[in-house]
Amino acid sequence: MLNLERLRTLDALARHGSVSGAADGLHVTTSAVSQQMSKLEREVGQQLLAKNGRGVRLTDAGRLLADHAARILSQVELAQSDLEAQRGQVVGELRLSAFPTAARGLFPAALSALRTEHPQLRVRSRELEPEAGVAGVLRGDIDLAVVLDWYNKPLPMPEGMVKASLHDDPIDVAMPADHRHADRSEVALEDFADDEWIAWEEGEFCHEWLLFTLRGKGIEPVIAHRAAEHHTQLALVAGGLGVCVAPRLGRGPVPAGVRTVPVRHRVTRHVYAVWRADADRRPSIRAVAHALRTAGSVHG
Repeated sequence: MLNLERLRTLDALARHGSVSGAADGLHVTTSAVSQQMSKLEREVGQQLLAKNGRGVRLTDAGRLLADHAARILSQVELAQSDLEAQRGQVVGELRLSAFPTAARGLFPAALSALRTEHPQLRVRSRELEPEAGVAGVLRGDIDLAVVLDWYNKPLPMPEGMVKASLHDDPIDVAMPADHRHADRSEVALEDFADDEWIAWEEGEFCHEWLLFTLRGKGIEPVIAHRAAEHHTQLALVAGGLGVCVAPRLGRGPVPAGVRTVPVRHRVTRHVYAVWRADADRRPSIRAVAHALRTAGSVHG
């Protein structure tokens, strides 16, 4: 009889591509991963891993068994989902992720409400950018991720995922209080063609959206400064160093010397939750999505 936890370790190795990645995903040590794999090899009587430079790779037998392991673990997830649905109780542990402004804007109220309403549910949360959150759900490291689409640029979504809308988040442009457009009631992004921009880190989904949108308007933006955190971006704006896009969710007080002006035609980013379809019947998933949606309505 194959041991389920050892199959879970093999699945993690196949998904992460390394012993250290599997250990991080499973929240165990690398030696624990190696020990589990050694036991699994003895159990099946075949070599499942081979050395590959400083790392390891799956052998043909390892890949074959890893494919079976993924299907077995998916069935286990379905069984857990069906049992929870049959019992109808919100219990167990749920692992969440959200991009930083959603974590700040939604998690405090939502997780506090869940603790009160469902004391037998243990929620574990972390900040992850949207792409990493989707990948975590796909790998099984995360149960539910809060991610986003921009109004004109959707986040790529793999098959086998369920989506639930949480909140539509309008954006403003943040600029120094003495900026030429600071007294306007609304602005367009192209009004800032000659300004220096403060943007997200290169490669992040929101950064790619900004470049995509401005270039679509015939503007090649000058990105003078990059910062992952919106609070850092706003501090740079307060220093007179440029302008930035300022979503409202999780924004908090704007620093002195900064003016935020709404973007014309209500430019928004659509915030939603995603989880694997094989977990769709879990009452805990539904309870968390409801709590997040309720928290989002406060920002509407």
